[in-house]
Amino acid sequence: MGKILAIDDDITVQIVLQDLLESEGHEVAIASDGEEGIYQAEQLRPDLIICDWMMPQLDGLAVCKHIKANPTLSSTFFILLTARELVTDRVIGLDSGADDFLSKPIDTEELMARVRAGLRLSKTLNDLQRAQSQLIQSEKMSSIGQLVAGVAHEINNPVTFIYSNLSHLQEYTQDLIDLVQLYQQEVNHPSEGIQTKLDSIDLNFMLQDLPKVIGSMQHGSDRIRKIVLSLQEFTHFERSGLQCIQINEALENTLLILGHRLQSNATHQQIQVIKNYGKLPAIESYAAQINQAFLQILNNAIDAIETSRLYSASNPGCLTIQTEILSENRVLIRIADNGPGIPESVKSQIFDPFFSTKPVGSGTGLGLLMVYQIVVQQHQGTIECISNLEKGTEFKIELPIRIQSAKSSDRPDIKTEDYVLQQPE
Repeated sequence: MGKILAIDDDITVQIVLQDLLESEGHEVAIASDGEEGIYQAEQLRPDLIICDWMMPQLDGLAVCKHIKANPTLSSTFFILLTARELVTDRVIGLDSGADDFLSKPIDTEELMARVRAGLRLSKTLNDLQRAQSQLIQSEKMSSIGQLVAGVAHEINNPVTFIYSNLSHLQEYTQDLIDLVQLYQQEVNHPSEGIQTKLDSIDLNFMLQDLPKVIGSMQHGSDRIRKIVLSLQEFTHFERSGLQCIQINEALENTLLILGHRLQSNATHQQIQVIKNYGKLPAIESYAAQINQAFLQILNNAIDAIETSRLYSASNPGCLTIQTEILSENRVLIRIADNGPGIPESVKSQIFDPFFSTKPVGSGTGLGLLMVYQIVVQQHQGTIECISNLEKGTEFKIELPIRIQSAKSSDRPDIKTEDYVLQQPE
């Protein structure tokens, strides 16, 4: 069964189409003119449209051209309802983007046959689009994963060298400071040259500031090292198949990577992150994919918070992340923001391919589709979106601790300690 939009200015035809199509179990919406039809099509995104050719103001050809020019509706199967039988008229309709024709007066058997054929073609095209989008996204993420893993590896070597030698530098520096201070105690009357140098370099300030400089260097290199390790852990590019991962740790790695978006800048205040991590066991997961899902949801949440600030600069941004065990084989992850929320009219479409609420050029409409595929299809989990206008949006993700249908050959080599309860510090 499918969603069908019927556009006709004749109320009798509207009633006939609605009765016939609903009797077959289809969900039917009615529009009485071309403008209303275009509006409903954009809101409902039907699987099939039946549109009268002859209508005042916007006729069926104009509606068809508008629908086919819309990237989110271009694949919708479009049937022109017409009494015209000339081949030249049919050619004009096909050139305008119509996929099929339905003759007036309406024959019930012909209507049902053409609707069934149209819905089959529409479903096939949607399946192909989903497969194509998944391949595109998988290839994109694979390329990004290779790049990130390579960059992280290249950065890791010099950072490790610096980090490992800073402790020695700190020790040597402290020894030199102690030696200089001992000289100051022993030599009460330095030569004129030494005294001139001491005055020019401000030795006392240097002795106080040098340990602080080295401490700052150590703090900075430690942060770089943690980011590199998080990137390596995030991509898991060198691994394949199922691994045992810690969900709380995966969320922490993702937040670390998004740290630059959470900090305050010239236009936005800092986004507060509230973390309520429960004690979770390690779970079976395709690690790189589940990390990508977390990254997409958190990125969207930050986008939503920044959008809300455009309307209320006094509204501080807040992300809330909560994890808990639901049962012996289920864990729950909740990610919520205090952004503007998602309108009820579009909430049911957020996991559809190429659907996006962001401005043109800002979103591809593939991100949440990828999240749905990763959570539901790859991991046998569930994902639910709860949203209230002006209050924010929450995504509830349930994941199994062990994926039931996974082949034994694909399972990781699980040790008993892998399933201990875990909670980040």
